[in-house]
Amino acid sequence: MNLLELRHVSKNYATESTPVPALNGVSLNVSEGEFVALVGRSGCGKSTLLNLAGAMDLPTSGDVLIDGQSTSALSEAALTKLRREKVGFIFQSFQLLPTLSVVENIELPLLLAHRSGARQSALDRLGSVGLEGYDARMPYQLSGGQMQRVAIARALVHQPRLLLADEPTGNLDSVTGDSVLELLLHISRQHRMTIIMATHSREAAAIAGTVLTMRDGRFVE
Repeated sequence: MNLLELRHVSKNYATESTPVPALNGVSLNVSEGEFVALVGRSGCGKSTLLNLAGAMDLPTSGDVLIDGQSTSALSEAALTKLRREKVGFIFQSFQLLPTLSVVENIELPLLLAHRSGARQSALDRLGSVGLEGYDARMPYQLSGGQMQRVAIARALVHQPRLLLADEPTGNLDSVTGDSVLELLLHISRQHRMTIIMATHSREAAAIAGTVLTMRDGRFVE
């Protein structure tokens, strides 16, 4: 079954003069448990595709379906609910809240979704990324690799169906980046997590089961 479908999707961004195309008629099917890497230079459309795949943005034309639901047909409240329940996000810049401790950052998605047992779930997830005992630390007390592991724990704490990673090793040195990639591969295999990762690195993309190259808003051979 396809967890994610893009059907002839285009996305244009408005400017003062003419619309700027970011995606041009892209179609994609991603099955449950599949690990897909999107490879290409900056500006090729990778991040735009991830935003559409995670219901953070809507297509100009075409259709995006997450678990059979068309994002364009959903209300803002329904889109928020879909993101909180089915999608996890990992960003290059970590996006941890600096005033919250590690465990508070991880449990935040559960608190926003009014789920019970948020603190214990956050502690369990923290241990699963190799950072047991780091719960009381603040983000500034962590290395880059540790911050990304916390961000991964936060993305997984609500047990999403789809994990989206936008340049997850972009701010890390090669050794630390490799450890983050190994963690993502472990998550993919152990939990059959559906993962879509955008990267400019073909070495990073090599861990994925499917590698797609993008250029000028399209897939290329």
